[in-house]
Amino acid sequence: MTNPKEPIKKVEPQEERPAAEAQEPVVEAPAEGREAPAMGPLAEVLGRAEQAYAAYMDAQKEVARAYKSNEIQVEKAYKAAEEQANKACNEAVERALRAREKAEQETDEAYKQAKEQAKRTYEADVRKVLKVRQDTITQAWNVRTETVGQAWKIFARE
Repeated sequence: MTNPKEPIKKVEPQEERPAAEAQEPVVEAPAEGREAPAMGPLAEVLGRAEQAYAAYMDAQKEVARAYKSNEIQVEKAYKAAEEQANKACNEAVERALRAREKAEQETDEAYKQAKEQAKRTYEADVRKVLKVRQDTITQAWNVRTETVGQAWKIFARE
């Protein structure tokens, strides 16, 4: 501690020193019988400031590591989400493709059945029409034969 009644010694300007020496605080050795000047508390404060700065720098590095770690985790989560989305998309495309193929098969089968039914209906209708035509021709022939017979009876005056 310093004696408050003791005059404060002025520190003379020093010659220029290299940067490493200039950063160190100047502390004069106490003279015999006198206590150290008031530089002790200043040195202590500077020491604590250096420790605080070092702790700050360490904390800043830790924060940077945490941000980097977070970035890596976010990227992994993104890639997992992207992979999951791709997988879901591929599965949906596969399901849609299978559904389309099934619908095409069903459509082809329905077409074949409809075509077969149309063919059967056509053949049945043609048979009916041919029968009606044959019946009509037969009736017309019978009417003709009857009419010709009556005409010959009239002609022969029977």
